[in-house]
Amino acid sequence: MRFPADTRRQTGVVVPVSALRGARSLGVGEFLDLIELADFCERSHISLIQLLPVNDSGFQSSPYSALSAFALHPLYLRLEEVDGASSFKKDIEAIRKRFDNDSRFTFGEILKAKLDVLARIYEKTAGAVLDLSQPGGSLNAWISANPWVIEYAVYRRLKEIQGGAHWKEWESHSTIDEAGIKTLWDSPKFKKEHLYWVWLQRELDKQFLQAATDLSKRNIVLKGDLPILMNEDSCDVWAHPEYFRRDLAAGAPPDMFSPLGQNWQFPIYDWVALARDDYKWWRDRLALADRYYSAYRIDHVLGFFRIWAASRRDRSAVLGRFIPSLSIDRAELEECGFNSERVRWLSQPHITTQAVVNSLKNTGDEKQATAEKVFTLALDRVNNEELWLFKTSIRGEMDIEELGLHPAASAYLASAWRDRALLEYEKDHFVPAWAYWDSLSFSTLSDDEKRRFEALANRKKAASETIWEEQGTRLLSVMSKATPMLACAEDLGAVPDCVPKTLAKLGVLGLRVIRWARRWGEAGEPYVPVESYPELSVCTPSVHDSSTLREWWEREANRDTFRSSFGMPNLSDNYGPETARSLLGIAARASSRLCVFQIQDLLHLSSRYYAMDPASERVNVPGSVNNFNWTYRLPVRLGELAKDDDLAAAIATIADSRLTRPLH
Repeated sequence: MRFPADTRRQTGVVVPVSALRGARSLGVGEFLDLIELADFCERSHISLIQLLPVNDSGFQSSPYSALSAFALHPLYLRLEEVDGASSFKKDIEAIRKRFDNDSRFTFGEILKAKLDVLARIYEKTAGAVLDLSQPGGSLNAWISANPWVIEYAVYRRLKEIQGGAHWKEWESHSTIDEAGIKTLWDSPKFKKEHLYWVWLQRELDKQFLQAATDLSKRNIVLKGDLPILMNEDSCDVWAHPEYFRRDLAAGAPPDMFSPLGQNWQFPIYDWVALARDDYKWWRDRLALADRYYSAYRIDHVLGFFRIWAASRRDRSAVLGRFIPSLSIDRAELEECGFNSERVRWLSQPHITTQAVVNSLKNTGDEKQATAEKVFTLALDRVNNEELWLFKTSIRGEMDIEELGLHPAASAYLASAWRDRALLEYEKDHFVPAWAYWDSLSFSTLSDDEKRRFEALANRKKAASETIWEEQGTRLLSVMSKATPMLACAEDLGAVPDCVPKTLAKLGVLGLRVIRWARRWGEAGEPYVPVESYPELSVCTPSVHDSSTLREWWEREANRDTFRSSFGMPNLSDNYGPETARSLLGIAARASSRLCVFQIQDLLHLSSRYYAMDPASERVNVPGSVNNFNWTYRLPVRLGELAKDDDLAAAIATIADSRLTRPLH
């Protein structure tokens, strides 16, 4: 869908579909609830609704861990609207009665309950569905318009009969090609099972398109979210291994929030292979998104420029590297005065006997036995010295874990494994470790050696910027020109200089999160004035991976610095509707084309919707895996929100303040 040619700055709300409480939803938000949300938005003068990803992630609650880049999640289907559901009214009501009053939704239980009913509806109507699949039938036409569903249906059937196991663990068909998928698809034996998944996706498409069309008619922009990365356990990686490098794991380098970096264990793309097909997989993905959205968020856009790739045998991402980037070869190191012994010292952790003994000082009677195991199982001695190297069988932190050592020994060895100045990722090809200056080996270099090392590292980094800019421009040009949707980028993290320049050149909106947009390194690290944000940006005070604005203000913010930066000395320490109005009003002053608010932050304009514990209102806590993440629900039904005149007026005041300032 084409983004409207509006010359005004727009205001939006960010909400997971699953968080919506519609009049007819079953304990979790559904696509058709977006129509009720639109009623609330119209009253509040909100002109954009931004969603989290809505792809099928199976029983994995994270929407960023999808089983398919194309298929929609069955969780969001309204059962009552499916043909044949009238015979199952009691079952549907039982689901509603069981789950609808929960403060957060139980992802797996609701999904299972819905799928059980859907399977029975399909069984009852399968005859008609199978007839429709004949030439000229509407289901057959839908398949022709959505060819991706063939490999998805085959994958989902196989995954079901394997008890939901990762495709790598399947007893058969763990590796497959296009011809193999077609053979399975064409088999009459599996026709009914395959068409179940097709039927389910068609029903989801019908309802999502109905909601998207309703919003479009009301001039409310629907903005989607396209994660750049795919779960390894996905239909796409299984069916198209040629597009992915599974030997490496994508992630993020260390930062103040994740000192060991983030290793997501997702494969990285083989951009050369994708280019050979003119990026068809990405073009098809965007074309499908264009069916529903007129704007989209590119999650982790930095990955289009260069991706941080770590070993799949590591838990952390400290020993990762950017791909693409220029490496340092052994000859260059020798030219800088580092001979083979010096290179080994810098690239391989050297462990002293005493360091191992010291790490085990609190293991009591187990100390001697544990030390012997460490030296026997994990390390090789260097000549006759009290110095040790890791065995060649140790390839990462997971290998250390699998040795079954005392936790103290495992923790020490993992720390030692990460302690190096150079990473030799291929024979005679090196990159500087992310924090090489903190390594033991670098600290022992002479001042002259340190200067030569750093000069070489900086030259390679500067030269890599050109490569990153070329790749980012090429890939984002493909994406931004593929559809009429407005492209918005999540460009947080360690951002190279070429990123904002490229985004601006291509008309892609960047992201400004107020709490993180600061003049780092300046005295007091003041906040960047929102009025100076570029027009080609999206401004927001919080995101799904952060605390809400309320929790941030009460528990995390440096309030004095914030008050000083924005000239608001009287902002209360206590967060209530007045404080919310002031903070949201600051965001509304942003020069950004779009200003979006998490729905929780907007609800805090009324004291009626405050949870006892602000932490309970979070969508996700990064780095944790539990039943809390991704299960946020609105505190009341959408119909009740739409009738709240005071809340609607408070939001409308903020939204209207942006409409009075036209874009340049």
